[in-house]
Amino acid sequence: MSTTVGAFIAGGIAACGAVTATHPFETVKIRMQLQGELQEKGLQPRLYRGPIHGVSVIVRNEGLRGIYRGIGAAYIYQMILNGCRLGFYEPIRQSLTSAIFTDSKTQNLGINIFAGATSGILGAAAGSPFFLVKTRLQSFSPFAPVGTQHAYKNAVDGMRQIFRNEGVHGLYRGVGAAMVRTGFGSSVQLPTYFFAKRRLVKHLGMEEGPALHLASSTASGFVVCCVMHPPDTIMSRMYNQNGNLYKGVFDCLGKTVQTEGLLAIYKGFLPHLARILPHTILTLSLAEQTNKLMRKFEDKILPANIKDRV
Repeated sequence: MSTTVGAFIAGGIAACGAVTATHPFETVKIRMQLQGELQEKGLQPRLYRGPIHGVSVIVRNEGLRGIYRGIGAAYIYQMILNGCRLGFYEPIRQSLTSAIFTDSKTQNLGINIFAGATSGILGAAAGSPFFLVKTRLQSFSPFAPVGTQHAYKNAVDGMRQIFRNEGVHGLYRGVGAAMVRTGFGSSVQLPTYFFAKRRLVKHLGMEEGPALHLASSTASGFVVCCVMHPPDTIMSRMYNQNGNLYKGVFDCLGKTVQTEGLLAIYKGFLPHLARILPHTILTLSLAEQTNKLMRKFEDKILPANIKDRV
């Protein structure tokens, strides 16, 4: 790993590269999570039926601009979230491992999960306002609207309107759901990635390189999607509301399941999987490469005694 600062930068850059490729499926996922919100099964519209159908509907009616709504806010959020997630994971893990086992290189699944969840929660809390604006921008459609509609010109205009109408509290609406959602995902993303990587090397004899990174990232992405999707649905609905539908995470969960059934919390699972698999693969694979480049850069400009403290 690079230094903490280097890993933060490397992780953010890697995530921005990944989100460019996967943002269209994120837009479809959010709209599928919101369609039929708090409506009984027989009355729910099906404007977006899956990842491919959703992308085609949006591009046909709104063009590429429609499918990439909120991309600016997504970049900022990914820099913050994955910078924290990849930048703080190793320092937290090493500190806890050293305190318990004395040897920081010891691998412990419980510590790895805790370090992943903690680093993710820090990133989610810091980047929540940008994810809120991104969600509202992506849900807006003049042709096939779902959920509450917010007519923001862009992310800056969205931030300005939210702050003017709801204050700081409005910018952090749904942050609890975001922390739960990202804590779930982060608690399994990096531990699963490194677990799969070690097992592939040990049992299949794979060597360090793109193929190993791809296989490990695929395993990690699938597990992340299964664990993270229910709180992700709750988060999308809490972000998109004006504060008049749900009082909190459990109120949203209860109303959703009671009105729409248990499977409602898995609405948009396929586009989420279509997004999270390539996103995780690209993020973690690119992070390996950007970390190497960052390490070489740091070796050239930072003296050893300073580098060890950063």
